[in-house]
Amino acid sequence: MSNLNHTGPNKSPEAFAAAGNSDAASDAPSGSSVPSVSAAARNPELGRKFTLGKDITDEQKEFYHKYGFVVFSGVFFPEQIAIVTEELEKQKKLVADSGKTEINGVPIKFGIDKENRVIPQRTPFMNLLSPVIDRLVRDPRLEALLQFIPDSRFGYNERDGVVINHYVAGGKSKFKKLGWHTDSIRDIFYLEKVRPMLNVGIHVSPSSATQGGLRIIPGTHNQSIWKLLTGKLHIIGHAPDPNELIVNVAVGDLTIHDGRLWHRAAGPTQALGHNRKTIYFPILCGPYSPKNENSKPPFYLRFMTNVKPKPDVKDV
Repeated sequence: MSNLNHTGPNKSPEAFAAAGNSDAASDAPSGSSVPSVSAAARNPELGRKFTLGKDITDEQKEFYHKYGFVVFSGVFFPEQIAIVTEELEKQKKLVADSGKTEINGVPIKFGIDKENRVIPQRTPFMNLLSPVIDRLVRDPRLEALLQFIPDSRFGYNERDGVVINHYVAGGKSKFKKLGWHTDSIRDIFYLEKVRPMLNVGIHVSPSSATQGGLRIIPGTHNQSIWKLLTGKLHIIGHAPDPNELIVNVAVGDLTIHDGRLWHRAAGPTQALGHNRKTIYFPILCGPYSPKNENSKPPFYLRFMTNVKPKPDVKDV
């Protein structure tokens, strides 16, 4: 089996070019207000991809501070992603059969896939369950990302740890897409000061207009606390925004986005078989707050059901 960790130079962006770079908002519901010209079309700079090196360049820092996100092209080889994808499939069954309903106080969100199987659709702290995923997120090359925020650290055992999202558009899925939200609103629920934070995404599924995936509103990380709270309906608002950017990423790309940035996840389309997986984990600063098996669910997660649904009984 191929070695998961890669310490050599990154492949060129061209080698990891994403399929489906159309700017049409194909995930928009019929009759919705959709921008005829995407944010990237209006400002081509927003479509830039960078190379992750030993240090974050001034240009990359300037782009992040201006727009609130950065895309790094081809950080992980296809062979590495293949190992990770195989591991996620293995863990999906293990988690579903484990009897666990939460990990370190964070609920596991269950649903039913198109094959009528109960599956975990949001699993926190996957790094504690899987040595493969733990090695992936601890790749030494990722240490450079800490340069975006002074005195920061990877939150491997804080907040929700390494989160695996499995979006399934169809059947009895409980997690088809994710509405507009900011990650930093958690600070408010924890009764803490809103601090800079990043969400690191390792992309095992592509994102584009034709495939579904990440949508952001560039620059909103500089909004006021009031706008962070009230700018949109958190989680339940899904309508495309006139200023949103369809973030085009290929398998193996890595993204960072500021926790104060408005973003959503559009549901996976037929181009992906209506299935899409993501891996996210935080970069944090401020007081260190690790979680353990005795941790209680935070207030904002107490409304998330972790009850396993029952699959349909088929007539024999």
